[in-house]
Amino acid sequence: MVDLNKLKNPLDWIQARKEIESAVLRQFGKLPKERAELQLKVMDEESFSGYVRRRVNYFVTEWERITAWLFLPERKDPAPAIVCCHSETPEGKAEPAGLAGDRFLAFAQHYAEQGFATIAPDCVTTGERVSPGRDAYDTTNFYKDWPKASLLGKMMWDYTCALEALAETPGVDAARMGIIGHGLGGTCALLVAALDERVQVCVASCGFTRFQDDKKPGRWVQDGECMLLPNLEEAVATRNYPFDWEHILALAAPTPTLLITALNDEKLSNTKSCQKAADAARNVYRMLGAENAIENWTHARGRSLTVEALDAADAWFERWI
Repeated sequence: MVDLNKLKNPLDWIQARKEIESAVLRQFGKLPKERAELQLKVMDEESFSGYVRRRVNYFVTEWERITAWLFLPERKDPAPAIVCCHSETPEGKAEPAGLAGDRFLAFAQHYAEQGFATIAPDCVTTGERVSPGRDAYDTTNFYKDWPKASLLGKMMWDYTCALEALAETPGVDAARMGIIGHGLGGTCALLVAALDERVQVCVASCGFTRFQDDKKPGRWVQDGECMLLPNLEEAVATRNYPFDWEHILALAAPTPTLLITALNDEKLSNTKSCQKAADAARNVYRMLGAENAIENWTHARGRSLTVEALDAADAWFERWI
């Protein structure tokens, strides 16, 4: 595992980055080699005060078409855009669209009201992508179709397709795109920011705790009927990890990244280690001239997004995008 604190200069980071990215992609397993043509279609549209909400669909692979909520603000200039990753809710995209779930997690609606173009797709195994006869996040059928992939890798891939959908939408400023998520959505947001340079700003709430410090690291392999990263099983058994979350954060550098961390998160153990990850990644941010572009904002309100945390996210987007 690369020790980020021992890197001395940008040349060291160039070599280390290749090693880290390769390790991460190996854990993701086999993903599509090429991006399919989106062929984005509008299924229906509804107008609200200050924005329009569309139900759209598009291809994420040559044979797989998914649906998403797309919000477009009423403004004359090209709008900055945000991909909104839903939490571990069975309703999928309905939560960030403000149609179900926690109103504080209605990111797509919230930022559309602030003048951003936003998109919220279903993750595989949720919303309209739940397999017939299965519960949300039951990955049995997914691995029949994708035996050499991983659920988390496929989620990351699909969110990069959402970036593409935003970039192709008239009225969107493709040079100013961000991503936000809470819980599993926070996990996905960090992975996309790490591996897709189109992301210009990232906000991730309750998205991780370091593998090395996690009291139950097996959660990253399998949680109930949901298998996230099957290739990580051996590393969990030996406690010899090919990378950890500071490496994901470093891959995102110099993208401005706000971590919102609940110190008493009831699902993730030892979230105090998030600060350790941020500090290690900051060495890379520093080498790239962006030391202040990573921040860990903490609270003690459990696994929820508070009003204050949402305000911090708003300020982060206003500052950087």
